Amino acid sequence: MVMPVKDNILIDKSIAFAASIIKLNQYLVQSKKESVISKQIVRSGTSIGANINEANYGHSRADFISKLHIALKETAETEYWLRLLQMSEYINGELSASLLQDCLEIKRILVASINTAKSTE
Repeated sequence: MVMPVKDNILIDKSIAFAASIIKLNQYLVQSKKESVISKQIVRSGTSIGANINEANYGHSRADFISKLHIALKETAETEYWLRLLQMSEYINGELSASLLQDCLEIKRILVASINTAKSTE
């Protein structure tokens, strides 16, 4: 089942978020000499968009919903890493607030998308 991808705000936001996470990784590695958490957040933060994109090419509605659930789990993991980076003072409050806001916005859209997809089964 192929869902239309044109002008998909969720894909656009997840790609922009992934790019921000990659920039965060560069900052953490170069400026803070941190590599453990930065690797984890790159994995989860870029996986969100990859799973959203893959969902659009699912072979069934159930597959579509499953991929969105995986993206939602990756969003929760990324939120955890962002909060940990903030609490451990690797990133400042302004940067963490901006990234957390983007992460939570993607999370809200994912939840709404999953609920909509389930209600139209």
